[in-house]
Amino acid sequence: MTVDSWRLRIQHKSGFDYAGPVSSSYNEARMWPRNEARQAVLDARVEVWPPARTYRYEDYWGTVVTAFDVHAKHDALTVTATSTVETLPPGDLLEAGEGSSWEGLTQPESVDRWYELVLPTKRTGLDDELSGIAADIKAAHATPHAAALAVCEFVRGEVTYQPGATGVQSDALHAWEQRKGVCQDISHLTVGMLREMGMPARYVSGYLHPQPSAAIGDSVIGQSHAWVEWWVGRWTAFDPTNGVPVGERHVVVGRGREYGDVPPLKGVYAGPKSTGQGVEVTITRLR
Repeated sequence: MTVDSWRLRIQHKSGFDYAGPVSSSYNEARMWPRNEARQAVLDARVEVWPPARTYRYEDYWGTVVTAFDVHAKHDALTVTATSTVETLPPGDLLEAGEGSSWEGLTQPESVDRWYELVLPTKRTGLDDELSGIAADIKAAHATPHAAALAVCEFVRGEVTYQPGATGVQSDALHAWEQRKGVCQDISHLTVGMLREMGMPARYVSGYLHPQPSAAIGDSVIGQSHAWVEWWVGRWTAFDPTNGVPVGERHVVVGRGREYGDVPPLKGVYAGPKSTGQGVEVTITRLR
């Protein structure tokens, strides 16, 4: 990592409370950051309460999954993921006129390779109005990359970021109709419009340090965050909620077609209903 890199410590605590004792539960946590070109995981661990044996594997989309079963009676479940990650600023960014052509995205090697990332999903499907807007943006730009940047600008200008405006089950259309949502909604809408243009696009889940000028050593309330990537001969990462390229403040955990592929914590259990899910993310800049 270069001197421009950041070193971040992330603690992500999540869990469920139940209306009474649960006899058993089967769970998956996607809270383990990825090792890749733009970030290096120096240390990571996932702890579970009540205590349970955990095992890790990479799922179909390449996300690290921590799986565990709890068979002791419990009325609450807590998962705490702690990691230390070094991240880089944005790399060489494509200019608006660079990257693959529209014709290039229609070639079999592109269509076949990224087929699953061009299809709409439950949370990224569009209506006729949005499909028309996507077509107009595509027609106005000579290259897919320029159009993708225009989509990000359009969505950010039309949909207000408002914490608590929607839930994790929300979709792109809901956010569009009310013109407000959270980062997941903004990313779903952006991904849906990119795919409508025939551009492979994926949903990215991770963390964001909220302060660009963060002081070293200060712990802040961070965020589980979402952004997008699109394929124009190479993957380009962009944060449409904040209108910035993905850089040193972003930490990747997983990628997929939509939120349903990368939820931080999910499971099934036997017992009374859940009374709520708590989430707490604390991020400290170490360097």
